[in-house]
Amino acid sequence: MIADLARASRPLSWINTAYPFAAAYLLTTGDVDASLVLGTLFFLVPYNLALYGINDVFDYGSDLANPRKGGVEGALLPPARHRTILVASVVSCVPFVVALVLLGPPLSWVALAVSLFALVAYSAPPFRFKEVPVLDSLTSSVHFVSPAVYGLTLAEAEPTPETLAVLGAFLLWGMASHAFGAVQDVVPDRKGGIASIATAFGAATTVRLALAAWAAAGLLVATTGWPGALAGLLVLPYLALALPYARLSDAESARANGGWRHFLWVNYAVGTAVTMILILHVLRNGGLP
Repeated sequence: MIADLARASRPLSWINTAYPFAAAYLLTTGDVDASLVLGTLFFLVPYNLALYGINDVFDYGSDLANPRKGGVEGALLPPARHRTILVASVVSCVPFVVALVLLGPPLSWVALAVSLFALVAYSAPPFRFKEVPVLDSLTSSVHFVSPAVYGLTLAEAEPTPETLAVLGAFLLWGMASHAFGAVQDVVPDRKGGIASIATAFGAATTVRLALAAWAAAGLLVATTGWPGALAGLLVLPYLALALPYARLSDAESARANGGWRHFLWVNYAVGTAVTMILILHVLRNGGLP
């Protein structure tokens, strides 16, 4: 059971939610305190168990027809495990949420509530935002941007134009990433009766929308000044891996999985580069961009 829960939480993606929170909070406060530790642990495991576990339960029917499910790209657990996953998602999250609410100011409660709502609404009925084209990409991006926003509100950071630009670029990056990831599932999603940005616009158009969003994210970050503008160049690997699929037909959309597999590892390299830029910015300017 523990192994199944771990697989459902997709360990390869844990860092994608824990890192934005920890970076935003630590670079704002400079303190390693209870809020940092609890928040990082929450966004590392329980948050991902709930995010992906709920998704796996309510997407089980369509996932059966998806050849890429059952590994690092999504658990395919039998229905007998579904209740356990849902209960474990709630039980693992509640203690952290209660503690973080007690530790944080009121504005952080709003940010946390939005994050948790997006987590549930993406996959679970009656919302199922994942089946509303464009809203699916927006909600998916909120899953990764909201931990950073929560970290900033928990640390009571003062909003600046540069910080808002970075968050806006992060949101665009997340939308592009979701849209590109949806391309590989056009055929199984249509067979399963599931709508998505990719089933609505088609494979080629969706890839081009993702390219445009990534490019816009890079340009937006470039407005933050030195050295933060360096991060604008970090969209180039994403543009390079997606560009070959810009003319992909719907029938061949599964080929985009090759680019998606590279995307998963590019994230780690880009995350390392972002860390170096953030450290350089703090040393130069004494705080977040």
